[in-house]
Amino acid sequence: MTGTELVALIPLMVLAGAAVLVLLSVAWRRSHGVAAGIAALGFVAAGGLVPLARARGAVEVTMLLRTDGLHHLFTLILCAAGLVCALLARSYFRDGRVSGGIPAGEDASNGSQPGSTVGNQGAESGGSRSVPQPPEELYALLLMGTLGAAVLAGSVHFASLFLGLEILSVSLYGLVAYTRHRDRALEAGIKYLILAGASSAFLLFGVALVYAVSGRLDLAVLAELLGGPARGSLLAAAGLGLLFVAVGFKLALVPFHLWTPDVYQGAPAPATAFVASVSKAGIFALAVRLFLTGEAAAATGLLYPALAAVAVASMVLGNLLALLQEDLKRLLAYSSIAHLGYLLVALLAGGSLGLEGGIYYLVAYLVTILAAFGVVATTSTGDSEPSRLESYRGLFWHRPGLATVLTVALLSLAGIPLTAGFLGKLYVLAAGVGATRWVLTLTLALTSAVGLFYYLRVVVVMLTTTDEAPDLARTGILGGAVLTVLTLLLLGLGTWPPALIATIRAMVSFP
Repeated sequence: MTGTELVALIPLMVLAGAAVLVLLSVAWRRSHGVAAGIAALGFVAAGGLVPLARARGAVEVTMLLRTDGLHHLFTLILCAAGLVCALLARSYFRDGRVSGGIPAGEDASNGSQPGSTVGNQGAESGGSRSVPQPPEELYALLLMGTLGAAVLAGSVHFASLFLGLEILSVSLYGLVAYTRHRDRALEAGIKYLILAGASSAFLLFGVALVYAVSGRLDLAVLAELLGGPARGSLLAAAGLGLLFVAVGFKLALVPFHLWTPDVYQGAPAPATAFVASVSKAGIFALAVRLFLTGEAAAATGLLYPALAAVAVASMVLGNLLALLQEDLKRLLAYSSIAHLGYLLVALLAGGSLGLEGGIYYLVAYLVTILAAFGVVATTSTGDSEPSRLESYRGLFWHRPGLATVLTVALLSLAGIPLTAGFLGKLYVLAAGVGATRWVLTLTLALTSAVGLFYYLRVVVVMLTTTDEAPDLARTGILGGAVLTVLTLLLLGLGTWPPALIATIRAMVSFP
């Protein structure tokens, strides 16, 4: 490997090195603050070294990775999102331990020793055993998951795609079930493990069929299969379909979405934020690279009817199912399905406007969803989470700052002006209209109106007058600082977008 290739890989090596340092620090002496600090510094250093790697230009690192402007941009996005998740985890496990809650009516002194068992927990924590557990290893999982997503962003070969996907997925297994003494967390982890394993099998089988048709494993072969002589081949169609199923599962698109609400609800809030942000951003980066590789063929080729149908189904079902939810995390889970449908509209619109709008919308969505889950994380303890909507009743009258953060995040998800979500949706709508994707564009507009109802429903709950203050933990200085920065970003991107747009155009070459 040449010096140029090593410099190009520096951000990835820093993420891997930081994960190793976290594990070594845990082996030497357990300290929640040290582990969180190493992780935060790792994310900052990896993102800060991206300009150094970018100075080398586009570099082909063997046949597996391409570190170009797209990879550099998404590495920055992933490191920023990973940093926020690490800070939220530091606030979430503020007492330096992970444990299940104590059931109502049970003395806190009973069953607190490791190995003891208590009864079922109430609705909010979903059943637990009170077993203290240090949370330091969680930061290694956050770093490795971000590394896997960054590898996906630079993948140009099926081997690197599979390795990146598995690094990300294995990290997610641990993160989702990290508070394993809660029944819901363990259930969510097992569900995700089984279904993600099945999706990996679909991916490998699809790769095998593509290789059988083409004799190649580079991702550029997909564009040829979509638009070339092999497009009529049954094996090619089956291979592409299996690959589509695997990617659809990771993005939680309908009909591959059934795992999403249970995993979002069961996982600890920082892990849920990580699944909703870093995981989705890594897969979306891969999708953007595929569309850039063979954009014209992909937009009008073999898979377009299926992609369009999935986009419509995701927008419709995601919003309709969110209407029925009484749990904020499940509501945001179904909402995320709809938002991934919106992102798919941008990709199917194609062209520079569609891909640019898709990346802008993704950034706006990531900031928004991190702010929303940040409210849950910073008002939680290691024992319970206030995810029920009733937990936020009267929040405006007792903790107006926290209610304002959640309100701004919900308005951004709904696409209300002066927020980042509004400009993101406007961008995607303009791309859809410009590409004459009328069915997709109309569906986006109508389902966004449906989404407005359940987002405002949460705001109404917070505005309801009540004498009793919501039973929420104090956010703390760190949690308050993170939420403040995210809220300012939401309003800043919604009122002054040129900085982000210029960055996207400078780093990514669109067709």
